[in-house]
Amino acid sequence: MTNLPYHHGRLREALLARATAVIEEAGVEGLSLRQLARDLGVSHAAPGRHFRDKQALLDALALDGFRSMNARIVGASETAGDHRSRFARIAKAYVDFAVTHPALLAVMHSTKHAPDASDELRSIGEDGIRVARAIIAEAQDAGELAPGDREELALVCFASLHGAAVLAAGNLLDGTSTDALTVATTELLWAGMVVGMSASRRA
Repeated sequence: MTNLPYHHGRLREALLARATAVIEEAGVEGLSLRQLARDLGVSHAAPGRHFRDKQALLDALALDGFRSMNARIVGASETAGDHRSRFARIAKAYVDFAVTHPALLAVMHSTKHAPDASDELRSIGEDGIRVARAIIAEAQDAGELAPGDREELALVCFASLHGAAVLAAGNLLDGTSTDALTVATTELLWAGMVVGMSASRRA
């Protein structure tokens, strides 16, 4: 049994913390409310006071995961610097979270895209990309980037960085460091948007 002490009234937080550790160690398949109860030394019925079933627990994990990740992304976006450096810090914040919590990130995205996902989860799951879109919009308005569909550009940036994070988390970089790949990906994305600006001027 894992010794995870918690204060009276904070069983929900203890369950979420232990569940996060379990999915990173054994995947979603290794997660069960009964095992969590055993790990925390509580009755088998105790987790049911907070989560009606395993899916409810996964939904809560996804919400907490997005809140944690979004806090990092927002913090990165609010640091001093120009648009390009802030964009790079947002990218690093996302990739660092994704590499540190790959199983949790998979739960976050799969749960968000489930047909019965709550409006709250769908909304909070888009907050990170909204931050990236805002930086792109500010840079476009300042004449640093080409005019273009900000929604599409933000999605392309997310897809590229997510792909880099998946490769890094899977140890598939063949000696390239995660930071180096993140920097290279970010620079290529930004340069591509700048080239778009030059192309639109020539047109």
